[in-house]
Amino acid sequence: MSGDAAYARDTIAKGSKSFSAAAKLLPAAVRDDVSRLYAWCRVADDLIDGQDLGHGAREVADPAAVLANLRARTDAALAGTPQDAVFDGFGAVARRHGISRPLAHDLLDGFALDVAEARYTTLDDLAAYCYGVAGAVGVMMALVLGVRPDDHDTLDRASDLGLAFQMTNIARDVVADGAMGRVYLPTAWLEDAGLSADPAAVADPSNRAGAFAAADRLVEAADRYYASAWVGVARLPFRTAWAIASAANVYREIGMRRRAAGPAGLATRARTTTADKVRLIARAALPAARGERPGLAFDRTGLWTRPPRP
Repeated sequence: MSGDAAYARDTIAKGSKSFSAAAKLLPAAVRDDVSRLYAWCRVADDLIDGQDLGHGAREVADPAAVLANLRARTDAALAGTPQDAVFDGFGAVARRHGISRPLAHDLLDGFALDVAEARYTTLDDLAAYCYGVAGAVGVMMALVLGVRPDDHDTLDRASDLGLAFQMTNIARDVVADGAMGRVYLPTAWLEDAGLSADPAAVADPSNRAGAFAAADRLVEAADRYYASAWVGVARLPFRTAWAIASAANVYREIGMRRRAAGPAGLATRARTTTADKVRLIARAALPAARGERPGLAFDRTGLWTRPPRP
C-alpha cells in the first residue's frame, strides 16, 4: 500500500465510523481511491471549520485566506504538482476517474457559503448548499465507483444521496450548530414555527418545539432524496451497491432517531452504535444481492438538481 493510501485509510477510519464500515465492503480496486477522495474532503472541511477529523472547533483567524489556499492547492493537485499525501492522492484520483476542476471547486464553493455565514430561506436554497458540501462529493464518489461521466441521471442520484446525508446531519445537529452561531434550517420554516433565524433562539431550550418542527420537516425532505438515490444504487454492481446502501441505511437511521426522540431529544446528538451499524449493513446485503431496492421507479420531479459539470 502506498503512503497516501495508508494515510487515506487512517483518515476515513478516524473521521467517520459509518463511512469506514461501508468502505470495507468495496472491492479492493476502488477502496483506496474512495479513501483518498474522503481524506481530501475531510482535510479541506477541517481547515475551514478549525476541526480535527470533524471533531472539536476552534476559531479560524482568516477563513477566506484558508479557502483561497485550498483552492490553489486543489488546482495544483489537479495539475499533478507534488504537495503531500492528501493532495497528491486526490490529484491522482481525479486524473484516474475524470473529476474535473469545476466539480472539485463545487465542494470549495460550498465551503465559501460557510465562510460567508450564509442563511437559507427555502429548502431549495438549502439544497444548493448541501450540494456544495456533500452532493458534489457524491458525484465524485460515483465517478470513482465507475459511473460514466455521461450517465447524468445516475450522477444526479449520487448527488441526491449526498444531499440526503447533509440534510440528515443538519437535522441531527440543530442545537449544536446554534450554539456555535450557525443556522442551516430554512429560515422560512423557522418562521412557520414562530422562530427567528437567530442561532441563540434556535439553541434556546424554551424553543425546542419550534426548532424540532423545522428539523422534522428536514428529515422528511431528506427521505425523498434517499428514495431518489436508491435508483442509482440499483445500477451498481453488488459489492458497490451493498457498500453505498449500507452507508445510506446508517445515515437514514440517524434521521429516524432524530424524529423519534422528539423535541426533548433535540439537544442530544442522535447516533448509531456499532451493533446498530452491523445490523444495518447486514440488512443492506440481501436486497443488494437480489437487485431489490426501494424506490426503483422514483421520479425526481420537484427535487433540486445539481448544475451540469464536464
